[in-house]
Amino acid sequence: MHQHIEWDDPGSASVMQYFKNDPNHDGQPAPGDILSARYSRAMVRIKVDAYREDDAVSIGEVVAIIDSNGERHQHHNKLEVGHIVRLPDDKRALETPPQED
Repeated sequence: MHQHIEWDDPGSASVMQYFKNDPNHDGQPAPGDILSARYSRAMVRIKVDAYREDDAVSIGEVVAIIDSNGERHQHHNKLEVGHIVRLPDDKRALETPPQED
C-alpha cells in the first residue's frame, strides 16, 4: 500500500512543461530513476519502482526529503523516507539549484 500525498503544484518548475517541446524526451520514467516533486514546500526525491502508463503515475520509494535550506530530513508532515508513494507526471518538479554564498 502507498502513502497518499497531496503534492504541491510544480508551477514553473514542471518537468512536463519543460520538456513538452523536446522531441528527444519521451518523459516516461523507468525503474531505478530518481524523480523529484514538491510536498509542503520541501523537495522530495522518489526512486521509481514502477510506472503506470495508463494513468501516467510513477510508484516508488521516498529516498530523500530536503527542506528549503538544503537540510535533509527523515520525515516531513505525514511523509517519511522509505514510504511508498504515487507521483503523477504532472506533479514532477525540477529541483531548485543550490544557493551560492
